[in-house]
Amino acid sequence: MVSLWGSKKGQENDNEPEEREERPTSSSRHEPPERRSHEADERTRLLPPRDSQGYLDPGDPAVSPYNLWSVRALRYFSILFLAITFIWWVILFVSIFVSPPGMHSRGSGFFDVSFTTLTLGNLLVAILFFAVPSKALEVSNYILAVFLLINMVIILAIPRLRVEEGWVGIASVVWAFVISLYNVLTDRVVAWGKKEEEERLTGRQETRRSLREWCAVLTYTVINVILIIVVVLMTGTLSVRARDSTLEAPGEKYYVDDGKYEVHMQCIGNLTFATNKKPDATVLVEAGEEPFEYTLESFVHAAYTNGSISRYCYWDRPGMAFSDNAPSPHSAGMSADALSNALAQAGEEGPWVLMSAGIGSIYSRIFSSRHIADVKALILIDPLHEDLLYQVGAPSKGFLLWAYGFISPLGLERLFAAIFKGRSREDRIYGRSAHNGGKNIKARLQESLVANSLTKSEVSSARNIQQKDTPLVVVSSGIKVRSDSEWEKKQEDLTHITDTLVAWDVVRKAPHQVWKTFDGRKTIEKRLAELVRA
Repeated sequence: MVSLWGSKKGQENDNEPEEREERPTSSSRHEPPERRSHEADERTRLLPPRDSQGYLDPGDPAVSPYNLWSVRALRYFSILFLAITFIWWVILFVSIFVSPPGMHSRGSGFFDVSFTTLTLGNLLVAILFFAVPSKALEVSNYILAVFLLINMVIILAIPRLRVEEGWVGIASVVWAFVISLYNVLTDRVVAWGKKEEEERLTGRQETRRSLREWCAVLTYTVINVILIIVVVLMTGTLSVRARDSTLEAPGEKYYVDDGKYEVHMQCIGNLTFATNKKPDATVLVEAGEEPFEYTLESFVHAAYTNGSISRYCYWDRPGMAFSDNAPSPHSAGMSADALSNALAQAGEEGPWVLMSAGIGSIYSRIFSSRHIADVKALILIDPLHEDLLYQVGAPSKGFLLWAYGFISPLGLERLFAAIFKGRSREDRIYGRSAHNGGKNIKARLQESLVANSLTKSEVSSARNIQQKDTPLVVVSSGIKVRSDSEWEKKQEDLTHITDTLVAWDVVRKAPHQVWKTFDGRKTIEKRLAELVRA
Protein backbone atom coordinates (compact mmCIF):
# COMPACT_ATOMS: atom_id res chain seq x y z
CA MET A 1 0.00 0.00 0.00
CA VAL A 2 2.84 2.26 0.82
CA SER A 3 4.34 1.82 -2.62
CA LEU A 4 0.96 2.31 -4.20
CA TRP A 5 0.29 5.60 -2.32
CA GLY A 6 3.78 6.69 -3.08
CA SER A 7 3.33 5.98 -6.71
CA LYS A 8 0.09 7.88 -6.84
CA LYS A 9 1.53 10.81 -5.04
CA GLY A 10 4.42 10.93 -7.47
CA GLN A 11 2.09 10.88 -10.41
CA GLU A 12 0.11 13.74 -8.98
CA ASN A 13 3.27 15.73 -8.44
CA ASP A 14 4.45 15.01 -12.00
CA ASN A 15 1.14 16.10 -13.57
CA GLU A 16 0.82 19.24 -11.52
CA PRO A 17 2.97 21.52 -13.76
CA GLU A 18 0.99 20.53 -16.88
CA GLU A 19 -2.28 21.27 -15.13
CA ARG A 20 -0.93 24.65 -14.05
CA GLU A 21 0.08 25.47 -17.59
CA GLU A 22 -3.31 24.54 -18.93
CA ARG A 23 -5.16 26.71 -16.46
CA PRO A 24 -5.74 30.11 -17.91
CA THR A 25 -5.09 33.08 -15.71
CA SER A 26 -7.67 35.70 -15.14
CA SER A 27 -5.76 38.28 -17.22
CA SER A 28 -5.19 36.00 -20.22
CA ARG A 29 -8.85 35.15 -20.52
CA HIS A 30 -9.62 38.63 -21.83
CA GLU A 31 -6.78 38.72 -24.51
CA PRO A 32 -7.68 38.10 -28.16
CA PRO A 33 -6.81 34.68 -29.49
CA GLU A 34 -4.44 36.14 -32.11
CA ARG A 35 -2.37 37.96 -29.49
CA ARG A 36 -2.15 34.88 -27.27
CA SER A 37 -0.94 32.75 -30.22
CA HIS A 38 1.46 35.37 -31.80
CA GLU A 39 3.62 37.19 -29.31
CA ALA A 40 5.36 40.40 -30.56
CA ASP A 41 9.03 40.12 -31.49
CA GLU A 42 11.60 42.06 -33.61
CA ARG A 43 9.97 40.86 -36.85
CA THR A 44 6.47 42.06 -35.97
CA ARG A 45 5.15 44.76 -38.39
CA LEU A 46 4.35 48.06 -36.74
CA LEU A 47 1.62 48.78 -39.32
CA PRO A 48 -0.99 46.21 -40.26
CA PRO A 49 -0.95 44.93 -43.87
CA ARG A 50 -3.52 46.26 -46.32
CA ASP A 51 -4.63 42.79 -47.27
CA SER A 52 -4.28 39.35 -45.98
CA GLN A 53 -1.20 38.57 -48.16
CA GLY A 54 1.00 41.41 -46.80
CA TYR A 55 3.65 43.55 -48.62
CA LEU A 56 6.10 42.29 -51.22
CA ASP A 57 9.85 42.49 -51.03
CA PRO A 58 11.27 45.48 -53.02
CA GLY A 59 13.36 43.05 -55.06
CA ASP A 60 10.32 41.04 -56.13
CA PRO A 61 9.88 41.12 -59.94
CA ALA A 62 6.22 41.96 -59.39
CA VAL A 63 7.26 45.37 -58.07
CA SER A 64 7.71 47.02 -61.46
CA PRO A 65 6.62 50.24 -63.18
CA TYR A 66 5.54 48.07 -66.12
CA ASN A 67 2.39 47.28 -64.13
CA LEU A 68 1.08 50.67 -65.27
CA TRP A 69 -0.36 50.85 -68.78
CA SER A 70 1.01 54.37 -69.27
CA VAL A 71 4.58 53.15 -68.71
CA ARG A 72 4.09 50.20 -71.03
CA ALA A 73 2.64 52.50 -73.70
CA LEU A 74 5.66 54.80 -73.50
CA ARG A 75 7.99 51.84 -73.96
CA TYR A 76 6.07 50.69 -77.02
CA PHE A 77 6.26 54.22 -78.44
CA SER A 78 10.03 54.28 -77.80
CA ILE A 79 10.45 51.04 -79.74
CA LEU A 80 8.29 52.44 -82.56
CA PHE A 81 10.36 55.64 -82.68
CA LEU A 82 13.55 53.55 -82.73
CA ALA A 83 12.28 51.59 -85.75
CA ILE A 84 11.30 54.81 -87.58
CA THR A 85 14.67 56.40 -86.83
CA PHE A 86 16.54 53.33 -88.02
CA ILE A 87 14.63 53.31 -91.33
CA TRP A 88 15.39 57.02 -91.77
CA TRP A 89 19.05 56.37 -90.97
CA VAL A 90 19.24 53.64 -93.63
CA ILE A 91 17.70 55.98 -96.22
CA LEU A 92 20.20 58.72 -95.38
CA PHE A 93 23.09 56.26 -95.46
CA VAL A 94 22.08 55.04 -98.93
CA SER A 95 21.58 58.62 -100.15
CA ILE A 96 25.32 59.29 -99.69
CA PHE A 97 25.96 56.81 -102.50
CA VAL A 98 22.71 57.08 -104.51
CA SER A 99 20.50 60.13 -104.00
CA PRO A 100 16.77 59.22 -103.88
CA PRO A 101 14.49 61.58 -105.84
CA GLY A 102 13.76 64.74 -103.90
CA MET A 103 16.23 63.96 -101.11
CA HIS A 104 19.38 65.58 -102.46
CA SER A 105 20.94 68.12 -100.11
CA ARG A 106 23.34 70.69 -101.52
CA GLY A 107 25.65 70.15 -98.57
CA SER A 108 27.62 67.03 -97.76
CA GLY A 109 24.74 65.10 -96.19
CA PHE A 110 26.96 63.89 -93.34
CA PHE A 111 25.27 66.13 -90.78
CA ASP A 112 21.92 64.46 -91.54
CA VAL A 113 23.39 61.05 -90.83
CA SER A 114 25.10 62.32 -87.67
CA PHE A 115 21.92 63.78 -86.18
CA THR A 116 20.04 60.57 -86.94
CA THR A 117 22.83 58.42 -85.48
CA LEU A 118 22.70 60.56 -82.34
CA THR A 119 18.95 60.01 -82.14
CA LEU A 120 19.40 56.26 -82.57
CA GLY A 121 21.89 56.15 -79.70
CA ASN A 122 19.66 58.27 -77.49
CA LEU A 123 16.64 56.02 -78.07
CA LEU A 124 18.62 52.83 -77.69
CA VAL A 125 19.99 53.92 -74.30
CA ALA A 126 16.52 54.94 -73.15
CA ILE A 127 15.05 51.55 -74.10
CA LEU A 128 17.84 49.42 -72.65
CA PHE A 129 17.63 51.20 -69.27
CA PHE A 130 13.94 52.03 -69.42
CA ALA A 131 13.00 50.69 -65.98
CA VAL A 132 15.95 52.32 -64.19
CA PRO A 133 15.15 56.04 -64.09
CA SER A 134 17.59 58.42 -62.51
CA LYS A 135 18.30 62.10 -62.14
CA ALA A 136 21.49 61.70 -64.17
CA LEU A 137 19.55 60.43 -67.19
CA GLU A 138 17.03 63.24 -66.91
CA VAL A 139 19.69 65.96 -66.61
CA SER A 140 21.77 64.57 -69.48
CA ASN A 141 18.70 64.47 -71.72
CA TYR A 142 17.95 68.08 -70.82
CA ILE A 143 21.50 69.04 -71.82
CA LEU A 144 21.18 67.13 -75.11
CA ALA A 145 17.88 68.88 -75.81
CA VAL A 146 19.39 72.32 -75.18
CA PHE A 147 22.34 71.78 -77.53
CA LEU A 148 20.15 70.20 -80.20
CA LEU A 149 17.87 73.23 -79.94
CA ILE A 150 20.91 75.46 -80.50
CA ASN A 151 21.88 73.39 -83.56
CA MET A 152 18.36 73.65 -84.92
CA VAL A 153 18.32 77.43 -84.45
CA ILE A 154 21.73 77.81 -86.17
CA ILE A 155 20.61 75.78 -89.20
CA LEU A 156 17.30 77.60 -89.52
CA ALA A 157 18.73 81.08 -88.88
CA ILE A 158 21.71 80.97 -91.28
CA PRO A 159 20.46 81.09 -94.89
CA ARG A 160 23.48 79.28 -96.34
CA LEU A 161 23.24 76.40 -93.85
CA ARG A 162 19.50 76.19 -94.39
CA VAL A 163 20.06 75.80 -98.12
CA GLU A 164 22.90 73.28 -97.77
CA GLU A 165 21.10 71.05 -95.28
CA GLY A 166 17.74 71.27 -97.05
CA TRP A 167 14.54 69.77 -95.72
CA VAL A 168 16.32 66.49 -95.00
CA GLY A 169 18.84 68.05 -92.62
CA ILE A 170 16.21 70.23 -90.95
CA ALA A 171 13.92 67.25 -90.40
CA SER A 172 16.82 65.25 -88.92
CA VAL A 173 17.81 67.87 -86.34
CA VAL A 174 14.18 68.60 -85.39
CA TRP A 175 13.56 64.88 -84.89
CA ALA A 176 16.66 64.58 -82.73
CA PHE A 177 15.47 67.51 -80.58
CA VAL A 178 11.94 66.09 -80.19
CA ILE A 179 13.25 62.66 -79.20
CA SER A 180 15.53 64.16 -76.53
CA LEU A 181 12.49 65.91 -74.99
CA TYR A 182 10.48 62.70 -75.28
CA ASN A 183 13.18 60.83 -73.36
CA VAL A 184 12.96 63.42 -70.57
CA LEU A 185 9.20 62.87 -70.39
CA THR A 186 9.66 59.09 -70.43
CA ASP A 187 12.17 59.16 -67.59
CA ARG A 188 9.89 61.27 -65.42
CA VAL A 189 6.85 59.06 -66.06
CA VAL A 190 8.81 55.87 -65.33
CA ALA A 191 10.17 57.38 -62.10
CA TRP A 192 6.61 58.27 -61.04
CA GLY A 193 5.31 54.80 -61.94
CA LYS A 194 8.15 53.13 -60.03
CA LYS A 195 7.35 55.19 -56.94
CA GLU A 196 3.63 54.41 -57.15
CA GLU A 197 4.14 50.68 -57.49
CA GLU A 198 6.69 50.53 -54.68
CA GLU A 199 4.36 52.35 -52.30
CA ARG A 200 1.44 50.15 -53.28
CA LEU A 201 3.25 46.82 -53.14
CA THR A 202 5.98 47.34 -50.54
CA GLY A 203 4.48 50.04 -48.34
CA ARG A 204 7.14 52.67 -49.08
CA GLN A 205 9.27 54.18 -51.86
CA GLU A 206 12.54 52.32 -52.32
CA THR A 207 15.50 54.73 -52.18
CA ARG A 208 18.19 52.10 -52.24
CA ARG A 209 19.58 50.60 -55.45
CA SER A 210 20.94 47.17 -56.10
CA LEU A 211 24.44 46.66 -57.54
CA ARG A 212 22.88 45.85 -60.89
CA GLU A 213 20.95 49.12 -60.90
CA TRP A 214 24.05 51.12 -59.99
CA CYS A 215 25.93 49.50 -62.87
CA ALA A 216 23.06 50.42 -65.19
CA VAL A 217 23.08 54.03 -63.96
CA LEU A 218 26.84 54.26 -64.44
CA THR A 219 26.68 52.75 -67.93
CA TYR A 220 24.02 55.02 -69.35
CA THR A 221 25.52 58.06 -67.64
CA VAL A 222 28.84 57.42 -69.38
CA ILE A 223 27.06 56.86 -72.72
CA ASN A 224 25.04 60.05 -72.33
CA VAL A 225 28.16 62.04 -71.48
CA ILE A 226 29.68 60.78 -74.75
CA LEU A 227 26.53 61.83 -76.62
CA ILE A 228 26.73 65.27 -75.01
CA ILE A 229 30.37 65.65 -76.08
CA VAL A 230 29.38 64.67 -79.63
CA VAL A 231 26.56 67.21 -79.83
CA VAL A 232 28.78 69.94 -78.34
CA LEU A 233 31.39 69.29 -81.06
CA MET A 234 28.67 69.33 -83.72
CA THR A 235 27.47 72.66 -82.36
CA GLY A 236 31.01 74.02 -82.65
CA THR A 237 31.31 72.77 -86.24
CA LEU A 238 27.99 74.37 -87.18
CA SER A 239 29.16 77.62 -85.63
CA VAL A 240 32.31 77.51 -87.76
CA ARG A 241 30.21 76.80 -90.85
CA ALA A 242 27.99 79.75 -89.99
CA ARG A 243 31.10 81.92 -89.80
CA ASP A 244 32.39 80.58 -93.13
CA SER A 245 29.07 81.35 -94.83
CA THR A 246 29.80 85.06 -94.48
CA LEU A 247 32.61 84.81 -97.05
CA GLU A 248 31.24 85.93 -100.40
CA ALA A 249 32.22 83.95 -103.48
CA PRO A 250 33.97 85.98 -106.21
CA GLY A 251 32.34 85.80 -109.60
CA GLU A 252 28.94 84.21 -110.03
CA LYS A 253 27.10 81.02 -109.09
CA TYR A 254 24.85 79.22 -111.55
CA TYR A 255 22.15 76.60 -111.07
CA VAL A 256 22.84 73.43 -113.06
CA ASP A 257 21.29 69.99 -113.51
CA ASP A 258 17.74 71.37 -113.63
CA GLY A 259 18.32 73.60 -110.63
CA LYS A 260 19.47 70.86 -108.26
CA TYR A 261 22.64 72.65 -107.18
CA GLU A 262 24.86 75.67 -107.87
CA VAL A 263 28.43 75.84 -109.17
CA HIS A 264 30.81 78.78 -108.85
CA MET A 265 32.59 80.29 -111.83
CA GLN A 266 34.57 83.47 -112.47
CA CYS A 267 36.13 85.02 -115.56
CA ILE A 268 38.97 87.55 -115.29
CA GLY A 269 39.84 89.99 -118.08
CA ASN A 270 38.06 91.40 -121.10
CA LEU A 271 37.51 89.79 -124.45
CA THR A 272 40.04 90.85 -127.06
CA PHE A 273 39.67 90.42 -130.79
CA ALA A 274 42.14 89.52 -133.49
CA THR A 275 42.45 91.33 -136.81
CA ASN A 276 39.87 88.97 -138.35
CA LYS A 277 37.38 90.17 -135.70
CA LYS A 278 37.34 86.78 -134.03
CA PRO A 279 37.76 86.73 -130.22
CA ASP A 280 41.10 85.63 -128.81
CA ALA A 281 41.15 82.37 -126.90
CA THR A 282 40.23 82.37 -123.22
CA VAL A 283 42.14 80.06 -120.91
CA LEU A 284 39.66 77.75 -119.14
CA VAL A 285 41.35 76.31 -116.05
CA GLU A 286 40.47 72.97 -114.44
CA ALA A 287 42.16 72.50 -111.08
CA GLY A 288 43.56 69.19 -109.89
CA GLU A 289 43.09 67.45 -106.57
CA GLU A 290 42.67 70.75 -104.67
CA PRO A 291 40.63 73.90 -105.38
CA PHE A 292 41.88 76.37 -107.97
CA GLU A 293 41.93 79.24 -105.47
CA TYR A 294 44.51 77.43 -103.34
CA THR A 295 46.71 76.01 -106.08
CA LEU A 296 46.70 77.56 -109.53
CA GLU A 297 45.15 80.98 -108.93
CA SER A 298 48.34 82.84 -108.00
CA PHE A 299 50.23 81.43 -110.99
CA VAL A 300 47.45 81.98 -113.55
CA HIS A 301 46.75 85.49 -112.32
CA ALA A 302 50.46 86.28 -112.53
CA ALA A 303 50.45 85.11 -116.16
CA TYR A 304 47.44 87.37 -116.78
CA THR A 305 49.18 90.30 -115.10
CA ASN A 306 52.34 89.68 -117.13
CA GLY A 307 50.34 89.79 -120.35
CA SER A 308 51.02 86.17 -121.30
CA ILE A 309 47.28 85.59 -121.44
CA SER A 310 44.55 88.18 -121.91
CA ARG A 311 41.67 86.41 -120.20
CA TYR A 312 40.98 83.33 -118.13
CA CYS A 313 38.01 81.58 -116.51
CA TYR A 314 37.90 79.00 -113.77
CA TRP A 315 35.24 77.11 -111.90
CA ASP A 316 34.91 74.98 -108.78
CA ARG A 317 33.82 71.42 -109.42
CA PRO A 318 30.75 70.27 -107.43
CA GLY A 319 31.62 70.05 -103.74
CA MET A 320 34.85 72.04 -104.10
CA ALA A 321 35.32 75.53 -102.61
CA PHE A 322 32.20 77.64 -103.26
CA SER A 323 30.23 75.07 -105.31
CA ASP A 324 27.45 72.87 -103.92
CA ASN A 325 27.63 69.10 -103.81
CA ALA A 326 25.98 67.25 -106.68
CA PRO A 327 23.57 64.31 -106.31
CA SER A 328 25.16 60.87 -106.14
CA PRO A 329 26.51 59.17 -108.15
CA HIS A 330 28.49 61.88 -109.93
CA SER A 331 31.06 61.20 -112.63
CA ALA A 332 33.57 63.38 -114.49
CA GLY A 333 31.25 63.49 -117.50
CA MET A 334 28.46 64.86 -115.32
CA SER A 335 30.83 67.57 -114.08
CA ALA A 336 31.72 68.43 -117.69
CA ASP A 337 28.02 68.81 -118.47
CA ALA A 338 27.58 71.05 -115.41
CA LEU A 339 30.45 73.24 -116.63
CA SER A 340 28.89 73.47 -120.08
CA ASN A 341 25.59 74.52 -118.51
CA ALA A 342 27.27 77.20 -116.37
CA LEU A 343 29.23 78.58 -119.33
CA ALA A 344 26.05 78.79 -121.40
CA GLN A 345 24.26 80.72 -118.66
CA ALA A 346 27.22 83.07 -118.33
CA GLY A 347 27.22 83.71 -122.07
CA GLU A 348 30.76 82.36 -122.52
CA GLU A 349 31.33 80.79 -125.92
CA GLY A 350 35.10 80.42 -126.28
CA PRO A 351 37.30 79.64 -128.09
CA TRP A 352 39.06 77.90 -125.23
CA VAL A 353 42.57 76.88 -124.35
CA LEU A 354 41.96 74.18 -121.76
CA MET A 355 44.55 74.06 -118.99
CA SER A 356 44.27 71.35 -116.37
CA ALA A 357 46.39 69.69 -113.70
CA GLY A 358 46.45 66.22 -112.19
CA ILE A 359 43.05 64.57 -112.08
CA GLY A 360 41.56 67.75 -113.55
CA SER A 361 42.93 66.61 -116.93
CA ILE A 362 40.31 63.84 -116.93
CA TYR A 363 37.55 66.45 -116.72
CA SER A 364 39.17 68.70 -119.34
CA ARG A 365 39.57 65.89 -121.85
CA ILE A 366 35.90 64.92 -121.52
CA PHE A 367 34.87 68.58 -121.89
CA SER A 368 37.10 68.92 -124.95
CA SER A 369 35.56 65.90 -126.64
CA ARG A 370 32.10 67.42 -126.18
CA HIS A 371 33.09 70.89 -127.46
CA ILE A 372 35.35 70.07 -130.40
CA ALA A 373 34.59 73.25 -132.31
CA ASP A 374 35.22 75.54 -129.33
CA VAL A 375 38.49 74.07 -128.02
CA LYS A 376 41.57 75.65 -129.57
CA ALA A 377 44.30 73.79 -127.64
CA LEU A 378 45.05 71.62 -124.62
CA ILE A 379 47.74 72.01 -121.97
CA LEU A 380 47.97 69.18 -119.43
CA ILE A 381 50.12 69.63 -116.31
CA ASP A 382 51.34 66.30 -114.93
CA PRO A 383 48.03 64.74 -115.96
CA LEU A 384 46.47 61.56 -114.59
CA HIS A 385 46.11 58.76 -117.13
CA GLU A 386 42.80 56.91 -117.34
CA ASP A 387 44.59 53.61 -116.76
CA LEU A 388 45.57 54.87 -113.29
CA LEU A 389 42.02 55.72 -112.23
CA TYR A 390 41.95 52.45 -110.31
CA GLN A 391 44.12 54.19 -107.70
CA VAL A 392 41.46 56.87 -107.23
CA GLY A 393 38.70 54.27 -107.13
CA ALA A 394 40.41 51.83 -104.76
CA PRO A 395 37.85 50.34 -102.30
CA SER A 396 40.10 51.07 -99.33
CA LYS A 397 40.28 54.74 -100.31
CA GLY A 398 36.52 54.92 -100.72
CA PHE A 399 35.94 53.37 -97.31
CA LEU A 400 38.37 55.74 -95.62
CA LEU A 401 36.70 58.72 -97.27
CA TRP A 402 33.29 57.51 -96.10
CA ALA A 403 34.56 56.98 -92.54
CA TYR A 404 36.27 60.37 -92.60
CA GLY A 405 33.06 61.97 -93.81
CA PHE A 406 31.00 60.18 -91.17
CA ILE A 407 32.99 61.80 -88.35
CA SER A 408 33.49 65.13 -90.15
CA PRO A 409 30.52 66.81 -88.35
CA LEU A 410 32.55 66.53 -85.14
CA GLY A 411 35.02 68.97 -86.68
CA LEU A 412 37.95 67.60 -84.72
CA GLU A 413 40.58 68.96 -87.10
CA ARG A 414 38.66 72.07 -88.11
CA LEU A 415 37.90 73.22 -84.57
CA PHE A 416 41.44 72.54 -83.40
CA ALA A 417 42.89 74.42 -86.38
CA ALA A 418 40.47 77.33 -85.94
CA ILE A 419 41.16 77.70 -82.21
CA PHE A 420 44.87 76.91 -81.93
CA LYS A 421 46.27 77.51 -85.42
CA GLY A 422 44.30 80.57 -86.44
CA ARG A 423 42.80 79.08 -89.61
CA SER A 424 40.61 81.58 -91.47
CA ARG A 425 37.41 81.26 -93.50
CA GLU A 426 39.49 81.15 -96.66
CA ASP A 427 41.59 78.30 -95.28
CA ARG A 428 38.49 76.24 -94.53
CA ILE A 429 36.62 76.91 -97.78
CA TYR A 430 39.38 76.54 -100.36
CA GLY A 431 42.70 76.63 -98.52
CA ARG A 432 44.84 74.24 -96.52
CA SER A 433 41.97 73.11 -94.27
CA ALA A 434 39.45 72.55 -97.09
CA HIS A 435 40.28 68.84 -97.36
CA ASN A 436 38.66 68.06 -93.97
CA GLY A 437 35.38 69.80 -94.77
CA GLY A 438 32.28 67.69 -95.34
CA LYS A 439 31.61 69.02 -98.85
CA ASN A 440 35.15 68.36 -100.02
CA ILE A 441 35.14 64.85 -98.55
CA LYS A 442 31.79 64.09 -100.20
CA ALA A 443 33.11 65.30 -103.57
CA ARG A 444 36.20 63.09 -103.32
CA LEU A 445 34.04 60.15 -102.21
CA GLN A 446 31.79 60.60 -105.24
CA GLU A 447 34.87 60.84 -107.45
CA SER A 448 36.28 57.64 -105.97
CA LEU A 449 33.06 55.62 -106.23
CA VAL A 450 32.80 55.94 -110.03
CA ALA A 451 36.44 56.57 -110.99
CA ASN A 452 37.13 53.08 -112.28
CA SER A 453 33.71 52.61 -113.88
CA LEU A 454 31.66 55.55 -115.21
CA THR A 455 34.49 58.06 -115.33
CA LYS A 456 36.93 55.65 -116.96
CA SER A 457 34.35 54.76 -119.60
CA GLU A 458 33.66 58.45 -120.29
CA VAL A 459 37.32 59.44 -120.68
CA SER A 460 38.03 56.40 -122.87
CA SER A 461 35.21 57.47 -125.16
CA ALA A 462 36.53 61.04 -125.07
CA ARG A 463 39.91 59.84 -126.35
CA ASN A 464 38.27 58.31 -129.40
CA ILE A 465 36.17 61.41 -130.07
CA GLN A 466 38.95 63.96 -129.46
CA GLN A 467 39.80 66.06 -132.54
CA LYS A 468 43.20 64.87 -133.69
CA ASP A 469 44.41 68.22 -135.01
CA THR A 470 44.01 69.98 -131.63
CA PRO A 471 47.38 71.38 -130.45
CA LEU A 472 48.59 69.66 -127.31
CA VAL A 473 51.19 70.47 -124.63
CA VAL A 474 52.10 68.09 -121.80
CA VAL A 475 54.16 69.37 -118.86
CA SER A 476 55.32 66.60 -116.51
CA SER A 477 56.86 66.47 -113.07
CA GLY A 478 60.52 65.57 -113.25
CA ILE A 479 60.43 64.01 -109.80
CA LYS A 480 57.51 61.70 -110.59
CA VAL A 481 58.76 60.75 -114.04
CA ARG A 482 62.17 59.73 -112.71
CA SER A 483 60.88 57.94 -109.62
CA ASP A 484 57.93 56.08 -111.18
CA SER A 485 58.48 54.26 -114.48
CA GLU A 486 54.76 53.55 -114.89
CA TRP A 487 53.95 57.25 -114.47
CA GLU A 488 56.58 58.09 -117.11
CA LYS A 489 55.10 55.57 -119.51
CA LYS A 490 51.59 56.95 -119.04
CA GLN A 491 52.79 60.54 -119.47
CA GLU A 492 54.30 59.58 -122.78
CA ASP A 493 51.07 57.87 -123.83
CA LEU A 494 49.10 61.04 -123.09
CA THR A 495 51.19 62.92 -125.63
CA HIS A 496 49.40 60.87 -128.31
CA ILE A 497 45.79 61.79 -127.50
CA THR A 498 46.03 64.15 -130.50
CA ASP A 499 48.27 64.11 -133.56
CA THR A 500 49.45 67.67 -132.99
CA LEU A 501 51.89 67.58 -130.10
CA VAL A 502 53.44 71.00 -129.59
CA ALA A 503 55.74 69.99 -126.72
CA TRP A 504 56.28 67.49 -123.93
CA ASP A 505 58.23 69.24 -121.19
CA VAL A 506 59.64 67.32 -118.25
CA VAL A 507 60.55 69.92 -115.63
CA ARG A 508 63.50 68.83 -113.53
CA LYS A 509 63.10 68.80 -109.74
CA ALA A 510 59.46 69.79 -110.09
CA PRO A 511 56.84 68.06 -107.91
CA HIS A 512 53.37 66.98 -109.00
CA GLN A 513 52.25 70.61 -108.75
CA VAL A 514 54.81 71.70 -111.34
CA TRP A 515 54.02 75.43 -111.03
CA LYS A 516 55.45 75.50 -107.49
CA THR A 517 58.97 75.73 -108.89
CA PHE A 518 60.37 78.67 -110.84
CA ASP A 519 61.25 76.53 -113.86
CA GLY A 520 57.78 75.01 -113.81
CA ARG A 521 56.04 78.39 -113.78
CA LYS A 522 58.32 79.66 -116.54
CA THR A 523 57.68 76.63 -118.76
CA ILE A 524 53.90 76.60 -118.30
CA GLU A 525 53.55 80.36 -118.85
CA LYS A 526 55.64 80.14 -122.01
CA ARG A 527 53.53 77.30 -123.45
CA LEU A 528 50.31 79.08 -122.50
CA ALA A 529 51.33 82.20 -124.39
CA GLU A 530 52.23 80.13 -127.47
CA LEU A 531 48.88 78.31 -127.51
CA VAL A 532 46.80 81.44 -126.93
CA ARG A 533 48.52 83.40 -129.70
CA ALA A 534 48.78 80.55 -132.19
